[in-house]
Amino acid sequence: MAVEKVTEELSEEVVEQPEGLPPVEVEVEGEETVEEERPQDDFNANLAESMDERDLKDMAMELIEEYKKDKTSRKEWEDAYIKGLDLLGTKYQEVTKPFKGASGVTHPLLAESVTQFQAQAYKELVPSDGPVRTQVVGLQTPATEQQADRVKDYMNYLLMEEMEDYTTDMDQMLFYLPLSGSTFKKIYYDALLDRPVSKFIPAEDLVVPYYASDLKDCERISHVIKMTQNEVTKKMAAGFYRDIELIDSSSEPDSVQKKLNELEGVKGNGSDYLNTILEMHVDLNLDDYEDFDDKAKKIKIPYIVTIDEGSGEILSIYRNYKPGDLSYSRVEYFVHYKFLPGLGFYGFGLTHMIGGLSQAATQSLRQLIDAGTLKNLPAGF
Repeated sequence: MAVEKVTEELSEEVVEQPEGLPPVEVEVEGEETVEEERPQDDFNANLAESMDERDLKDMAMELIEEYKKDKTSRKEWEDAYIKGLDLLGTKYQEVTKPFKGASGVTHPLLAESVTQFQAQAYKELVPSDGPVRTQVVGLQTPATEQQADRVKDYMNYLLMEEMEDYTTDMDQMLFYLPLSGSTFKKIYYDALLDRPVSKFIPAEDLVVPYYASDLKDCERISHVIKMTQNEVTKKMAAGFYRDIELIDSSSEPDSVQKKLNELEGVKGNGSDYLNTILEMHVDLNLDDYEDFDDKAKKIKIPYIVTIDEGSGEILSIYRNYKPGDLSYSRVEYFVHYKFLPGLGFYGFGLTHMIGGLSQAATQSLRQLIDAGTLKNLPAGF
């Protein structure tokens, strides 16, 4: 009878909560505190699936606004990078000044320096027998040395054979690095490919706040990803993204991408559509999914929020710390490569160091050729 009485009291006091809200603690007079089970039992669950649509809309608008502010703050860096790309001389231009048919040649100083760095660095970082080397720390025994050899052989096999994009991405990254001064690698486990991935990210596709000095201390990292609708649909079908309606809202490429397309000689036909996905590694305070006490409730912890910029819809929200980590340390996905340490977050490249010299050499070379052309031209003046 006593058990039935307590059960009746509990049934009267416990208020059922909508899905996605935190558990409610119910105190019964004379009895111990009863706590309902949390709605999100899976640590790796997509939290956006159980959140209110209005809260998701507000969060998406706020994060997109922060991303646009971060991108605007580095406008001068983008302009300097674009001017440096013109010094490569990969695109020949017909010059009409000071006269029609004047020389449009570009001195190969910058292009030759970039190519030499790329060739030498690739040879050192990706040798033919693999980039991984191992070292036994502590007492060396035949067993530990054999274990180190097995680890080295397996990791070299994984990088050179299983991860098909590792060598090509490294080759491309080492060409970008001396130009922009900074490049990035994103290292993670891809569940769809069922293997680790080490993906090259150019500096223009990774946006950080203007006051950031290091990736580890940066409170907001925005990775801009261009994906086809089919790729987004695949992730939705796999349950990685929330199922939303995609909107055809293709936007113009940014200024850096326009310059790269111009130098490469490619141009969109207007019918090609790519979704702009913002994968933002941010610190947030989601009260419904945190176990802080009242004193530490305002502490923000790491999450990965993925947003479709075209529709303004949040695709996923995942925790970005390890289960049981009471310090809530962010799991780092990005590695920053610098050509030369700069004055701020981004490094200095050859465009910054010898860009002026390359421009002067180009002007001098054109003047010499134009002077010889005019001297030998049988014209009236």
